[in-house]
Amino acid sequence: MSNTGPESTAQRVALWRALHVEVDAPPHVFVDEVGRELIGGDDTWRARPDMDPETTAGFRASIVGRARFVEDLVLEQIDRGVDQYVILGAGLDTFAQRRPEISSRVSIFEVDQPAPQSWKRTRLIESGHTALPHFVPVDFEANEDWWEELSRNGFDATKPAVVVSTGVTHYLTREATAATVRQVAALAPGSTFALSFLIPVDAIAPEDRAGLKTSETGAEREGTPFVSFWSPTDMTALARDAGFVDVRHVPGSALAERYFGDRTDGLRPSTGEDLIVART
Repeated sequence: MSNTGPESTAQRVALWRALHVEVDAPPHVFVDEVGRELIGGDDTWRARPDMDPETTAGFRASIVGRARFVEDLVLEQIDRGVDQYVILGAGLDTFAQRRPEISSRVSIFEVDQPAPQSWKRTRLIESGHTALPHFVPVDFEANEDWWEELSRNGFDATKPAVVVSTGVTHYLTREATAATVRQVAALAPGSTFALSFLIPVDAIAPEDRAGLKTSETGAEREGTPFVSFWSPTDMTALARDAGFVDVRHVPGSALAERYFGDRTDGLRPSTGEDLIVART
């Protein structure tokens, strides 16, 4: 992939989503093969070490469990009349393409770095996808204000929205995450925010610690090092201090029980990533 395409982390998430459909038994927790389609290329991706069906099963399950939880939450809010959906650090998210019946009546805003976003727009058009979100290019490295760019692209700050940021906070400083949480807390009443975060390695299940350390080493080697870890207590306090009136901690174990509890194939998410759901 050229350096103008999606980051390696975004590619990995998209490929794990596709691998879930290919190698895991139904019922599938989450079905998304569009991201793999956008990446293109031949089938050599299946031979990548990080795509080994056995050794990466826990990570793959964590990714699809998180995606399913977020999508269920978004659909719930849309059913309640919220018609603005903002994805911070969108990467290869494909909600607009997979759910065209919904994207036709909801304003979807994807916030991401300009170069990968431009690549994604081009690939969507080349692939024949007509359901496109509002692309909001923001150069975070240049400290561009994503909130200001969002408004320029048609977002109505006077109306409720559902805002999601998953798989992002560990690449940001704690200060940057705190600033984002404060900005989202200023949204119109009735808005919902879902945010994922990595918890410190000594707080996760012992059997998952080696895998997390391997991921951390790989991320640093790829130039996207893990910067921040959060305890659930600290993240919950951050959201409450920012002004959210309702903050709920969602541990990864809750997703495991909700989406994998009835499976007989042993597929379960690895521990290490939790979420908060907060409301204004």
